[in-house]
Amino acid sequence: MIKTIWLAAAAGAALSMSPAMAQTAPDEPVKAGVDAWERGDYKAAVERWRPEAVRGNPDAQFNLGQAYKLGRGVPIDLNQAEEWYRKAAVQGHPQAQDNYGLALFQNGKRPQAVEWLQRSATRGEPRTQFVLGTMYFNGDAVERDWVRAYALTVRASQSGLPQASTALAQMDRYISLSERQQGLTLARQYEESANRPQPTTDYASNIPPATRPPVATTTRPPRTTPAPRPTPPAPKPTEVAAAPGPVRDGGWRLQLGAFGDPNNARKLWSQVGSRFPGRQVYYVKQGSLTRVLVGPFASRAEAASGCRGVSPCVPVSK
Repeated sequence: MIKTIWLAAAAGAALSMSPAMAQTAPDEPVKAGVDAWERGDYKAAVERWRPEAVRGNPDAQFNLGQAYKLGRGVPIDLNQAEEWYRKAAVQGHPQAQDNYGLALFQNGKRPQAVEWLQRSATRGEPRTQFVLGTMYFNGDAVERDWVRAYALTVRASQSGLPQASTALAQMDRYISLSERQQGLTLARQYEESANRPQPTTDYASNIPPATRPPVATTTRPPRTTPAPRPTPPAPKPTEVAAAPGPVRDGGWRLQLGAFGDPNNARKLWSQVGSRFPGRQVYYVKQGSLTRVLVGPFASRAEAASGCRGVSPCVPVSK
């Protein structure tokens, strides 16, 4: 019997919620729109951005997509949001490419979403890695590939996406040990690729800190729950499970090792990270060594329990 991890239609909750400011020389209309947006004057922001978007400014196009997605300054219109994301995405705007792929997925256009999700996942974007990984697990608009599904979900989990860690634990029940090992090897390749120098065009580089796109740990990606799906026929998706509650930080971590080469520290986490769903990795520099810590844990007893089956592993207080 084939098992399926179903994605909720709420994938749009994972979309970035912040406007963008021009990356090159100061673009006063776009900046003025960002300033108005931060003041809560969304109508004025849209009025500043629209002429620039029509003229082809990708930052303004992305920002209009945000406005239509959120219904700020304009009525909510997911089709308009998708179209403005598309206009910016085809010009190479990274944030727009991320949100365009997720918007296509949310709007039920799974085959069209694949290309954009792949581009974004290759850059290391955890939300799109999670969505694409689940698509590969389910065979949803792509050929089922559990090795690739596991690799992408491992990368999203390593970035701190709690829902990805939950999905990874579910996958562990169905994917063979051999496929999981292949997936970990592929995840390391994905990490190396994402860490290579990227092209200099970075539309987010001059966004003020208060308006930068939210990182993975502050977004709400699609939620998942396993459900049996005999083939054929495929049943309807089951209800989506509630997201896990927050992990309480009692000041305890687990030390998994210390390395002179930071790359070895990251390599270790890529191998064992799936054993700690919902936890975060910390790379702590201490002299010439890089310590690998994982947590948080509420107490020493809880931390010690997390060490079971992992060696070396030592509970430490922060």
